[in-house]
Amino acid sequence: MKQTSREQVEHTLARIAEIDPHIRSVCTLDPTALDQADACDREAATGVRGPLHGRPVLVKDNIDTAGLATTAGSLALAAADPPAADAPLVRRLRAAGLVVVGKANLSEWANFRDDESTSGWSGYGGLTRNPYALNRSAGGSSSGSGAAVGAGLVRLAVGTETDGSITCPAAFNGCVGLKPTVGTVSTRGVVPIAASMDSPGPMTATVAEAAALLTAMAETGVDYAAHAVEGRLAGKRIGVPRAPWWGYSAGADAAGEEALRLLSAAGAVVVDDVDLGALATVGWDDELAVMLAEFPAGLLDYLATRTGDTPRTVADVIDFNLRHADRELSRFGQSLLERALTVPGVNSSEYAAALARCRQVSRTDGIDRALAAHDLDALLTPAYAPAPPIETADDELLDAGSCSQPAAMAGYPLLTVPVQLADGLPVAVAFWGTAGSEPTLIEAAAGLEAARDRSLGPLPAPDLVAGQDLPAG
Repeated sequence: MKQTSREQVEHTLARIAEIDPHIRSVCTLDPTALDQADACDREAATGVRGPLHGRPVLVKDNIDTAGLATTAGSLALAAADPPAADAPLVRRLRAAGLVVVGKANLSEWANFRDDESTSGWSGYGGLTRNPYALNRSAGGSSSGSGAAVGAGLVRLAVGTETDGSITCPAAFNGCVGLKPTVGTVSTRGVVPIAASMDSPGPMTATVAEAAALLTAMAETGVDYAAHAVEGRLAGKRIGVPRAPWWGYSAGADAAGEEALRLLSAAGAVVVDDVDLGALATVGWDDELAVMLAEFPAGLLDYLATRTGDTPRTVADVIDFNLRHADRELSRFGQSLLERALTVPGVNSSEYAAALARCRQVSRTDGIDRALAAHDLDALLTPAYAPAPPIETADDELLDAGSCSQPAAMAGYPLLTVPVQLADGLPVAVAFWGTAGSEPTLIEAAAGLEAARDRSLGPLPAPDLVAGQDLPAG
């Protein structure tokens, strides 16, 4: 018998109360969640708004929710008035009948505070842990969204990505992560990093749920959910770029090779050793220059929408952290915030040149050239190595083989699907595509997920036991 919305939300709240003290994925609960559920149930008596009507969802805590704290993990924003209005993407969630049960913790300022940050930690929400092993990183910056889905607190959550912030925690926590093409989902009402790269997206238990959630969030009018079906792998051409996206982790390679085996057995054509040109050796300098230039202007505009005791500029945030160093700077510093005050801004020729180089190497000479040269539908690589111990996870997004940087520089979509466990930790693969290729990526990912379930079974859930001791740190 189908559960009512109230039953689903009550189950979610009970699960959060039992499990979340161990992983700290939820930083704020919405006190109106049961009222929202009751309203959904009353409405359902005469008709539902869509396939997600009445379903509970968590929203990353850098996305505005009316009347509910939105902090980006920072105590500087915790003191501000809650936003007066929902971000457009949250309005769309509510319009689809979803129940916002609360906010998910994140790496503070979406991991754009310091070069040596601890992923999953924020001054406001504390440290989020991986439900598969509490001493392992939950990734960043959508740490809480990924850990909550991985732990089974919810099946639906919203994250945001600039470079890896959906796909990394999705891979680490064993859930599906879909970073859409930049502009597919509105970023208004979202605490920014870089306008040319930022993209909110779904983090869910299955590909079908990711596609349905994207349908609700996106402003394109595309029914992405219609593409999350089996039987569309036959004839799809999947390109495999090798080093540096393979060869850095035995666990990641094993998952990648298993995915290729499953795809090939289902009728996909695997095209190996695809050349992505300079993308194989591109560094971090131009991408970081773009982020550092876009961040101050974007944050200035966002903070102007907030009222109460709130910072107004990057300099104000830096000053707040210095005045509250015992709480905000106890784990790491704020070198990226400080650098953002010193680099050429968005009106400079240096910024324009860096942005142009990023797009040339990632789009024109990289992803798009490879897709066209081999008549490919998508590219596939391992996503990340298994989650590292928390104390060694500072720079996980920059590790060799990270799947997210090319898509970040290009503003293109990226979709991660868990394949199997390596030493008890989830390992995923990533499908890459060109702008607007989400339907194709969803078809390929849904096919892989179905083939995985037939061959290996669904990804095992974490063995979380209420009352277990937390590791130190």
